[in-house]
Amino acid sequence: MLSARIRIAARLVAVAALAALTAGCFQPMYAERTLDGSPALREKLMGVEVPPVDKPNASREARVGVEVRNALAFKLYGTATGMPPTHRLVLRFYTSRSSLMIDPTTALPTSENYGIDAQFNLVEIASNKSVMTGTTFSRVSYDMPGSYQRFTRQRALRDAEDRAAQEIADNIQTRLASFFSSGT
Repeated sequence: MLSARIRIAARLVAVAALAALTAGCFQPMYAERTLDGSPALREKLMGVEVPPVDKPNASREARVGVEVRNALAFKLYGTATGMPPTHRLVLRFYTSRSSLMIDPTTALPTSENYGIDAQFNLVEIASNKSVMTGTTFSRVSYDMPGSYQRFTRQRALRDAEDRAAQEIADNIQTRLASFFSSGT
């Protein structure tokens, strides 16, 4: 009985010793300073230039492009400005809408899906080389109670566009943070 307790205590001491040895290896992703003195992730993200998304043909898609760009810029820069750009993020996206449910009396949709499919390319400005490419998507559903009212339909669609744009910005910001924190 006593030897079993000693073995358990020895194992716990060994686990605690190993945990203490590896505790210094980890650092928070968004830490202000790095261990090796290189720029922190926040500074690297602030060095990404997000040019305006070009969608001249459709005003609705142009508004969504502005919303995606603004959401992404806020996630990357916060309220800070003034960092010289080291990378440029080129965005392309496509939007879609599909009806999920249709009111049988009015033949108007009461529930729809709004989607954004985005492609992004991170280009290093100094060498003008692509260092990362990726795709992401967002699908959000929205209801239109009283779908015969024009304002409620338009407002529901706009809210869905804004939610989808925020989700696209979240996905791209997470991928960029992963790319920059991996030691590049």
